[in-house]
Amino acid sequence: MTQAMINPDILSWARQRAGLDVHALARKLNVDEEKLTSWEQGGARPTFKQAQNYAHNTHVPFGYLFLKQPPKDELPIPDLRTVGDHSTSEISINLRDVIKDVLQRQLWYQEYQSERGVDRIMVVGSVSIQTSVKTIVADMKSHLDIKPWPDRGNWEAYARDLITRIESLGILIMRSGMVGSNSHRLLSIDEFRGFAIADRIAPIIFINTADCPEARLFTLIHELTHIWLGESGISDADPHSQRQVEQLCNAVAAEFLAPEDEFITHWQTDTDSWKFNLPSLSSHFCVSQWVIARRALELDLITSIEYWSYVNKLLADHKTREKNGAPPYNRIQTSKVSKRLAQAVASEALSGRMLLRDAWQLIGIKPDKLSAYARKELNT
Repeated sequence: MTQAMINPDILSWARQRAGLDVHALARKLNVDEEKLTSWEQGGARPTFKQAQNYAHNTHVPFGYLFLKQPPKDELPIPDLRTVGDHSTSEISINLRDVIKDVLQRQLWYQEYQSERGVDRIMVVGSVSIQTSVKTIVADMKSHLDIKPWPDRGNWEAYARDLITRIESLGILIMRSGMVGSNSHRLLSIDEFRGFAIADRIAPIIFINTADCPEARLFTLIHELTHIWLGESGISDADPHSQRQVEQLCNAVAAEFLAPEDEFITHWQTDTDSWKFNLPSLSSHFCVSQWVIARRALELDLITSIEYWSYVNKLLADHKTREKNGAPPYNRIQTSKVSKRLAQAVASEALSGRMLLRDAWQLIGIKPDKLSAYARKELNT
């Protein structure tokens, strides 16, 4: 059989980039580890079919295997995660591919908005790192036209309402826990909780839904603060981050969701357990109990040990709930690409200004399903 004249160094680079050791990749390719090692060392060459399978399982274009040297694989947005456990070199291929997919959708939306003559979104970069937390919170709430606390409903309804209000400003919100629709390529909250792209025409917030729903509201406001600051970046929203921009985004999210003065007034210290505060404050602020626990940590009302013990149990419960079912595909797909983007793509495709197969590539809805999807999920 014809051998593929690939570069052995590229094979090693592709495998390591995908976070696979020789044993794991050999199993995926159904070949002996010795044969795989021989390919990577140049002692033997794979067939074209084997090389194509290699590229598929390491998530690189087949043509890359013939390059003289690995392509530059620079991250397109800043990495603002906690220094120490994370570094740019450790960013997984799954996160890189999610960012690439988001940027492809953003490029289309930028062109769409430009062709329509839409003005730049003024809230992007409207404040600076020197702006006070309360000033930023007040400005955000003013633009979002947030209603008084008692009118909000529960925290899930509040989260849905906030997403609608944020997208009404022209900010796309994308949410997913995997690369595309590949359930074998799951995202990890140990790596990141969200990222923001602070573009003035097509700003984007991405939320990692591998995280428990109770925590995503905080991530949403954290990333929204990045948009207000005009600072793109990948975040883990670590409470102890040493980065100034991350500290500010955390502080704004906390003050936005549970203002300090009001929080301290309602926090009770004369209880058998600090957790007794969670239901009442959650109901009062219309946020999840996770947000209340986080706010209590930031205000030194509970210890890190108490906080992380609570959060880890919440994450374990979330994994159990996930196994019990998921929302319908179309609803999940809309949240993955943002309702605002889905509406724009569906409108262009159904009006004939865009090929149906191109719409499929952008929002993941098959051509013969698009019309019904637009009516049912997008109200268009």
